[in-house]
Amino acid sequence: MAVSQETFTLVTEGRGTYEITGRIGEAVRGSGIVTGTCHVFQHHTSASLVVTENADPDVRRDLETILARLAPDGDPAYVHDLEGADDMAAHARSILTHNDLTVPVSGGRPRLGTWQGVFLWEHRYSGFRRQVTVTVQGE
Repeated sequence: MAVSQETFTLVTEGRGTYEITGRIGEAVRGSGIVTGTCHVFQHHTSASLVVTENADPDVRRDLETILARLAPDGDPAYVHDLEGADDMAAHARSILTHNDLTVPVSGGRPRLGTWQGVFLWEHRYSGFRRQVTVTVQGE
């Protein structure tokens, strides 16, 4: 079994989703692995990774609305607010979603569905430099 790993930096411009499907595809192709798995991990507690609809941006807008209801910014019940009103909400949103995900590799490509894309979801108002590690293993 072969293993390949790379880390890249994504600069976000604040809260929202940033498609990284292409970067993951490049990592898979560069690995030379034809069949296996691709594990993607982002190294932060106030952002997350999701596989979701990549054709209609309204889906991602609606997901933001749902998370805003589940983890509202500036809730007075929050104790942790050292970095602003979005601080604790961002941590909660990250836990409600995922910091990592695994995608099958088939034919030397990530095996995503027709309308699926992989996105880093920035949960903070400000932009950040986010580190993402892609590990591909297989044959």
